[in-house]
This record gives sequence, C-alpha cells and structure tokens, in this order.
Amino acid sequence: MVSLNPPVCEFGQAAVDFALPGVDGKTWTLHDCAGPQGLLVMFICNHCPYVKAIRPRLVRDCRELHDHGIHSVAIMANDPSEYPEDSFDNMRQVAEEFGFTFPYLIDETQEVAKLYGAVCTPDFFGYNKELKLQYRGRLDATGRNFEAGDSRRELFEAMVQVAQTGQGPSEQTPSIGCSIKWRSG
Repeated sequence: MVSLNPPVCEFGQAAVDFALPGVDGKTWTLHDCAGPQGLLVMFICNHCPYVKAIRPRLVRDCRELHDHGIHSVAIMANDPSEYPEDSFDNMRQVAEEFGFTFPYLIDETQEVAKLYGAVCTPDFFGYNKELKLQYRGRLDATGRNFEAGDSRRELFEAMVQVAQTGQGPSEQTPSIGCSIKWRSG
C-alpha cells in the first residue's frame, strides 16, 4: 500500500462531465449528481483502509450536506481485476451495508479519474453551484483511525461554507490515502 497526498486545490477549475454506471442500475452524469448549491465528487473504493476507516462519517457528512444543497457522488476507479474487493458486485454490497445516500459509480476505463486528476482513495473534489472547484482536502484529521474523537469535520465545514458563500476555505489540508490502482498498459 502506497500512501499518497493529492495536490492542493486549483480554485475555479471546472468539474469534468461524465456518464458512469451506478450500483443502482442507472447511468449518472455530472448534472444528475449536482445539487442546487454544489457537488462533492469523491474517489473511493472498497479495499482501502483509509476509506474503510471513514465510511460511517462520510455517509453522515454527505447526508447532512444534502440538507445544505450540496449533493455527493462516489466514483470507484480502481482495477477490480487486480483488487477483487473493488468489484461492481462488492461495490453494491458496500453501498447497501453502509447506507450510501449518494450514487456509487464505477469508472471502468479510469478516464474520469484521470480527467479529474484523482490520485488516491479517498480523494475529494468540492464544487460550488457553478461547478467550480473550491475544496480539495481531507475529510478530517483521523487518517486510518476508525474513531473520529473530537476531530474537526474539515470537509463538512468547507462544503457548508461553499454552499453559503460559493467559496471554499483558503487553507486546506490534502487528503491521504492509497494510490488509485491503475490498469497496466
């Protein structure tokens, strides 16, 4: 497992459109996923210990962000032939088990992840209502720890700020996670 940090936020960068299949049987586009105040695009997977550690808090934060007009979408871009835990069937099981309230999509070609510049799981991209990037940071400071303790809800607070002002915080701490498992060749 290689731990990586994504680059800092490129404020104002436009969200990339996509059309990807979800575990619910529907094909989702960027505009299907966007909320009236913005969108949180998350690159996650099933096998990464960083993602496993945050899933309950992630679901909670996405549910609460929805009330602020920020919708969420999760994209899995790993190569499931090398990481069977990340298969589409297992994605469906994880989404059901943890009560995902957002679409969970598979990026089989990995093109969407490349266009976004995603480097790790989890990797968060927070957009305002114009779908311009305002947040590229971590969920919170817990890393691979399952217990949040009194850790500040950095992503949640940042996205509430985006919903209210259209702007993300000027200071952001990058996420940390496992590298995306790119297909060879």
